[in-house]
Amino acid sequence: MSELQEAEMALFELTQKVARLRKDAPLVPVKNYAFSDAHGDVSLQDLFGKNNTLFLIHNMGQACRFCTLWADGLNGFIPHIESHFSLALVSKDDPETQRRMANSRHWRFKMVSHGGGEYISEQTVLADQDNMPGLVCYILKDGEIYRKNSAVFGPGDEFCSQWNLLSLAGISESEWVPQYQYWKRPAVMDDGGENLE
Repeated sequence: MSELQEAEMALFELTQKVARLRKDAPLVPVKNYAFSDAHGDVSLQDLFGKNNTLFLIHNMGQACRFCTLWADGLNGFIPHIESHFSLALVSKDDPETQRRMANSRHWRFKMVSHGGGEYISEQTVLADQDNMPGLVCYILKDGEIYRKNSAVFGPGDEFCSQWNLLSLAGISESEWVPQYQYWKRPAVMDDGGENLE
């Protein structure tokens, strides 16, 4: 077995260990936080819908290219996730800004705004970082809400497959930065290129 294969096997085993530790993590009670969406006020408990498990994506907002990358990737998994769980995306952006961003990216997430309030400071995915991107898993049990696990989103993490693709090509996460769009102006525009910014 090559050194690379040994490292891949060790990574697989460590990933399995992380999964076991997450499964055994205790439930921590949390309050029923308030958010807003395009229709008005919505609570954390409302986001569960008919399910007892909620994944809440912490997104820094429309001004973050990296957060857009994670949301783009997770968007494709929505039907799979929602077959058994509830899923929503929360950011500081107001509901109108969120909807514009979602429409431009074809996102199908339920979206709510924390508006920079108590939710994001008390439920941060990384201590002392109140607008850090990540994912929080909440459980609804006997009418009470509990935080089960959370994870930070960042270059090289386990939640964005882009990093593994780059790795296969021998490119590190520090050598590539996501963009909102990748269109490049051709040297010659067939339509003349007038009014093109």
